[in-house]
Amino acid sequence: MTIPLSILDLSPVPAGGTAADALRNSVDLARVAERAGYRRYWVAEHHLASGVASSSTPVLVALIAAATSRIRVGSGAVQLPVTSPLQAAEQFGTVAALHPGRVDMGLGRFDIHKILRLAGTAPQPDAEPPPVPPSRVVDGLLIPPPARFRGDLSTYVHLAWLLGIREDDPTPDYDTQVGAILDFLSGAAHRPDGQPITVPAAEGADLDVWILGSSPGESAQVAGARGLPFAASYHTSPSSVLETVDAYRRAFRPSGRRAAPHVVVSADVVVAETQQRADELAAPYAQWVLDIRTGVGARPYVTPEQASAREWTPAERAIVADRVDTQFVGSPDAVARKLATLARVTGADELLVTTITTDHADRVRSTELLAAAWAEHAGERVGFTSKESNKPKASVIR
Repeated sequence: MTIPLSILDLSPVPAGGTAADALRNSVDLARVAERAGYRRYWVAEHHLASGVASSSTPVLVALIAAATSRIRVGSGAVQLPVTSPLQAAEQFGTVAALHPGRVDMGLGRFDIHKILRLAGTAPQPDAEPPPVPPSRVVDGLLIPPPARFRGDLSTYVHLAWLLGIREDDPTPDYDTQVGAILDFLSGAAHRPDGQPITVPAAEGADLDVWILGSSPGESAQVAGARGLPFAASYHTSPSSVLETVDAYRRAFRPSGRRAAPHVVVSADVVVAETQQRADELAAPYAQWVLDIRTGVGARPYVTPEQASAREWTPAERAIVADRVDTQFVGSPDAVARKLATLARVTGADELLVTTITTDHADRVRSTELLAAAWAEHAGERVGFTSKESNKPKASVIR
């Protein structure tokens, strides 16, 4: 069975460019992806980040849908409760009305109340921190230890303030939120007194609802229990990807939307004609991750030359090691082989790749090269195994 490739786009703002440049680049890359045969084109949701323009996902999804004709378009993911269930259902239902059968509403769980509570407490350093477990190699797939770093949470505090969300507000129940969206779409929504609620923009919308998650917790459980397709993140949380997909499959119950579990797994990739060139293009990635994890926020990519000249401390290397070591960087065939391993070990039904480079042209080329190599060599799923090795891999800052 051929494993489809899809794309997750953050609409990165180019160095010296603007958000408008980033959005135009996203529309251009979506057209490239459609020509190259990718199945889906999803856009992320990020706020208050100078280097990312994908903050209004339904608007960007609508623009990309209008600029393409076949590829599925969607969100990766709408963050609840930043957007209310009613808003999400109406917004994506509106897009699906004009692009039926092509829209994916990906939903994410953003526990901003927990973040606010954490922000109000000082980190308590351990006198003797527990040892960091070694990396594992599971049937050829690197599973690094989880990142152990609590970054600056001030950006999330500011976002909550702008949204009018307070720490003592009741935390919305995620399963209830997802259920409300499904009711709006199916026409089953009703008031507390039992009277039906009419939501014309959402009812009967021809779209797919997805849940995205990075741990074996609530998102995976809700997706499984409600019989929805699920997207697991290897590119942001590689340490827990196997447990995450396993939790989803164990929780799955057939529904009117899916008769069986369906998993897409994400990966961060950079592809170029040669390994050396790919390494050069990927050099700024570590700085990008460090900025996000230390609270600076996603900023425009530095150049490969600037990245190569940077000196790293051991502490900084440790903060980004899990992400850098699991980025797939190389020639088309090399990256295709690594993605085939990811698909085999996780049992993924699809793969979702995300690529950021300093120059848009390099991102376009990476997208085209990977599609050609995948179609030629690595599109076959060869079964699921779970053999494990404790062989560690050294951390490398590119």
